[in-house]
Amino acid sequence: MMNWKYILLIGTILFAYTSAIAQKPGPQIRKGNRLYKQKQYDQSQKAYEKALSASPDNPTAQYNLGNVEFRKNNMDYAVKSFDASEEHSPDTAMKLKSYYNKGVALIKQQKLDESIEAWKNALRLDPTDIETRENLEKALMEKRKQSQQKDQQNQKQDQKKQDQKQQQEQKPQQSKLNKQQVDQLLKALAQKEKEVQDKMNENKSRSLSQPDKDW
Repeated sequence: MMNWKYILLIGTILFAYTSAIAQKPGPQIRKGNRLYKQKQYDQSQKAYEKALSASPDNPTAQYNLGNVEFRKNNMDYAVKSFDASEEHSPDTAMKLKSYYNKGVALIKQQKLDESIEAWKNALRLDPTDIETRENLEKALMEKRKQSQQKDQQNQKQDQKKQDQKQQQEQKPQQSKLNKQQVDQLLKALAQKEKEVQDKMNENKSRSLSQPDKDW
């Protein structure tokens, strides 16, 4: 569990462009922005969604909707909105913010590799962006730490398996004879014991039949 904090830009909202494409959803975006600043996120979300119903590919509405979803802890939807904003935006600055905030939303979900990729994409657009670089460095350090911990766990597991194998090899091997073979072995032992006993009895009889001394 990561116990350090990233620099956030989630509070940043964008205003509608003045292009002909953006003029139609513009009032709803401005309304959404006012409500967002007042932390009325449900109402703000509705305004951005109305803007998108008028212009589904509007990157500003998508970006601001992503911020609302983030504030409502709907990280999956936030990521989708930031993706849509980046995809449809012709503006490098908005693309960078979309990648950046996508990385923050992903790290909130403990998706470390995906957040690293998002921040790398942001730095490809602007290698001088300090906030993105700092977050990426922290994420890479965390990934290195997790990798080391995983290696240590694997080593412990391998050592445990080796110890168990050695203990197993030291245990006396159980007989692999089947029942018939065991019976035959017991009969052979009994026969051998009988032969030894018979021979002992024979020797004893012979010694009793002889005189103690031959004078």
